[in-house]
Amino acid sequence: MKPRVTSQCSPAAGPDARPAAFALVALAALALGAAPAFAGSNGLSVKDGWMRTIIPSRPAAGYFTLSNTTDKQQVLVGAESPACGMLMLHQSQHKSGMEHMAMVKSVVVPAHGKVTFAPGGYHLMCTSPTKELVKGHNVPVTLHFADKSSLTAQFAVRGVNGK
Repeated sequence: MKPRVTSQCSPAAGPDARPAAFALVALAALALGAAPAFAGSNGLSVKDGWMRTIIPSRPAAGYFTLSNTTDKQQVLVGAESPACGMLMLHQSQHKSGMEHMAMVKSVVVPAHGKVTFAPGGYHLMCTSPTKELVKGHNVPVTLHFADKSSLTAQFAVRGVNGK
């Protein structure tokens, strides 16, 4: 169980103390392992982004939660990262007792909803990983949407077991 981080600013501390207190809370959350959320101007946000790498010569996978706070659906149509030669939208499915993986052209994010990219379901497939994809580091991932908007978030690079 992760410790709970709280912040209280007394009125006597003055209005200038609040931004500093909130900055300290944000830094404490990062230090405790909480993944930051990245929000775009299009009402979309990315939370808990991470890349799973096995060995440098093998494809890697990306996972995250994509939330939509708008009144209309949004459509994810692609992704890119300098850590990948190519970054594609994929989905794993179980058919006839076997797991199959296929590229998908788009993923709909419902109005006021979210889509989770997780092992065994939707994921980003990173082919030809570059030297930037190193466990313990962060890499930028840019998501592209049908309305021509995009959102860039930092993804933590983890090992095969997600750590």
